[in-house]
Order: sequence, then C-alpha cells, then structure tokens
Amino acid sequence: MTPAEVLRLCRENDVKAVDLRFVDLHGLWHHTTIPVKKLVEDVFEAGLGFDGSSIRGWQTINESDMLMIPQANTAFIDPFTELPTLNLICNIQDPITGEDYSRDPRNIVQKAANFLQASGIADKAFFGPEAEFFIFDDIRFDQNEREGYYQIDSVEGQWNRGSKTENPNLGYKVPYQGGYFPVPPTDHHMDIRNEMMRTMIKCGLDVECQHHEVGTAGQGEIDLRYQSITEMADQMMIYKYIVRNVAFKNSRTATFMPKPIFNDNGSGMHVHISLWKDDAPLFAGSDYGGLSEIALHAIGGLLKHAPSLLAFTNPTTNSYKRLVPGFEAPVHLAYSQRNRSAACRIPMLNNIPSAKRVEFRCPDPSCNPYLAFSAMLMAVIDGVQNKINPGDPVDCDIYSLDDEMAATIDRTPESLSQALDALAADHEYLLRDDVFTPDVIDTWIQTKRDHEVRPMQMRPHPHEFNLYYDC
Repeated sequence: MTPAEVLRLCRENDVKAVDLRFVDLHGLWHHTTIPVKKLVEDVFEAGLGFDGSSIRGWQTINESDMLMIPQANTAFIDPFTELPTLNLICNIQDPITGEDYSRDPRNIVQKAANFLQASGIADKAFFGPEAEFFIFDDIRFDQNEREGYYQIDSVEGQWNRGSKTENPNLGYKVPYQGGYFPVPPTDHHMDIRNEMMRTMIKCGLDVECQHHEVGTAGQGEIDLRYQSITEMADQMMIYKYIVRNVAFKNSRTATFMPKPIFNDNGSGMHVHISLWKDDAPLFAGSDYGGLSEIALHAIGGLLKHAPSLLAFTNPTTNSYKRLVPGFEAPVHLAYSQRNRSAACRIPMLNNIPSAKRVEFRCPDPSCNPYLAFSAMLMAVIDGVQNKINPGDPVDCDIYSLDDEMAATIDRTPESLSQALDALAADHEYLLRDDVFTPDVIDTWIQTKRDHEVRPMQMRPHPHEFNLYYDC
C-alpha cells in the first residue's frame, strides 16, 4: 500500500483520526493520534516528532527529539475506537542524522531480513508463531512494603467446582491440564475467541484456527498463517491488541503472562521457522525428519545459541516458571520429530516440501516479537553458515529420562538472570552486519537487571512465609 492508497482508504472509510504507533524495546505499543486532515503524503517521509527520553531504554533527556515515520503498508482500520480511526505502525529515526534508530525493534527486524538476503542463504524467512493466552473473569494484584498478593478468578477455573457464589454453579469446569479441545459448555470462551478471530481477519490477519488450550481458567490459542519475518512481527502486535481489547469489551481480561497459574500449563509461543529462496522451500530434504542439511544446521544454530536467545524469546522472570518439567514446556535443548518434549520439534503432519519447517518451542508470548524473531533468525543464519551440527536427535519422552540420561542433554536457563548472563557471553552472532548493535545488547541486559531481576530478588515471596515463618 502506498501513501496515496492510505489516504484513499481514509476517504472510503470516512476516517476521522489517524493513530500512529511504535513499539518500544520491551515490546509495548505507544501511540499518538492526529486528525485525519493532518495526514498528508509528506508525513510518510518527514514523520512526526516525539520525546524519545520518555520511552524506557531509549534516549537521554538531552537527546530526546526523535521522529516516528508512518509505514503505509501497515495501515488498518481500528476495530475498537468509537471515532473512525486508521492505525499506522511507525519506524523511528534520528531527526539530526536521518538514520534509523538502532534501538527501534522494527528497524532491527528489517536489518535481520536484509542480512539474510545479503548472506545468499535465502531471500525470505517465514515465521509462524502460536501464541497462547489466558482469559480471566477477574484479576487482582498488589505489592508494597507489607504485603504482596495476586488473586485470579474464572468461572471456568477448576478451583470453582464447589463455589457457592456463582448462584447457581452450573459446573463444567476445566480440570488442571485438561483443557485441550473441549466443546462448550466446558469451553466457556468459544464466542469470545470467535470474536477475536473475526476481528483479526477484519484487520487483515490470516487466521488458521482458534481453540481452547490445555490450562484451566480460560487458556486459549489463535493461530496465524506464517508470514515473512517483519510482517509477522507487525501482526503479532495487532494480535495482542485485538485479544486484549475483545476480552476487555466482553468484561474479561486477557494476559500473555507466561505462567499466571501455579501447577498448570503456562502460555508458550511455539515459533515455526522456514527459509525460502526463489520461491522454493529450503528446509525440505532427505535427512532426518524429511529435513535438508540446511535445516539441520539451522537447528544447530538455535540449540547452540538457545541460552542467550532466551534472553529475548523468554524475557521475563515469570518466563522461567513456565520452563519447568511436567507442563509441556521444553527444558532440554534437543531436537526430535513429532516430539513436544524437545526444544526443536520437526512437525510430521505431511510430506509437502512447502510445509517443512522447524518449530522452536521455547519462546513465550511475553517477548517483543521484533527482537525475538530477529534473534532466532540470526541464530539460524549462524548455524547454516558455520554448518553447526545439532548432534543426534532424541526420539523419546525426555521428561521420562532418568537423571543420569537427562544430565547428558543441555538445559534451558533456569532464570532470567542466567539467560542474561548467557547473552552477555554469547552475542557476537547477533552483532553481524549491525543487526543488533552493542548499545541494544547492553541496554537490554542493564534494564532487565535493574527493572526486573533485582526488584524480584529484593522482595519477599508469599511462599517464603509458608516455608520459613516458623524458622
């Protein structure tokens, strides 16, 4: 879509306002809104100014002026605003140098796509994430000097089997780890997920399916058809926006927090990856799992760099409460066909070459999709260029291995702090062709430590009172 076509879209839909959005380093959308008459073709080149020092991890106050440059091909009509509004995703530039901003996640993913092309390995990387989320009826939480708590409630929750406050309690609660594919009335959120699905399609997303997921209390998943890396990162931002707002519209609340409920499955974001060149898939072949040598080397890159990758793909302290044995989340850095206990799975649903892909199962939906996809692609490129051997596949339930056998397989980091240590030690593959720059790596590590790791380390945990109050 061109700027002229965007203006025509505004006229055809009687748009009154234009919302300009950009994503910060940590994956949150920010926005400002202008009257539609202020959107002229020059804005797509000159951009609009804003205060970059007010965005965490970006500019200092003495270098605060930045530009947001609307990208015409990202336009979509907002499905939630009362006033007819067109949304545009923006790139960020320095107003003095005119250069794309190194800490703009959208700039990073575009550089990763360009580096892939320049490498000669492939001309396109396709990504297909499967983001899971929870829909709750009520959420309460607080943290201060004398108390810390959270309270989750859902009419679907297993804990409400004996509730007397529902009046009447109609049953049909989802058991812990028993929520995969039930029909209504056990699936309480069929209509809400259908509304999410319809809204996504209306906004231009190619939806493949929606369904209830394994967890109790409203865990769901909506799958999108794979897209090129930049387009899919944009679509994941729209996806999250729609999931949250449809839930809110229905007096529910949706969260992409990886592990909101103890002792049940967390929310992952399994990412399917494939490389293509001249419209031909490169991952199909005659090696293990029907893969090509390139695909196996790609797996080698993902597994080798997984500890540092997880600093971007699993970027919260809560992420590592999901990555524990027994809840379908991968904790061992192995690969296997069909096997959902391995970090890299090779889907075996058919033998169509175009469907051959690698599923990286570690990521979760708390990540910034631009940074997570970029980091994964850089690991894949490193694996292919250096012919990294992924080792032998592990074709068994890795969770069932005895301790001695399990100890022979590398594990994922056990905390965000460990993943950040791994990123500090292993990030050269990310710096190639300035895709990630040192200031991005350093800022990411520092802000994560200062704003997430240390605050969590400093606060008493409620379970510590159960363990130690009478010590």
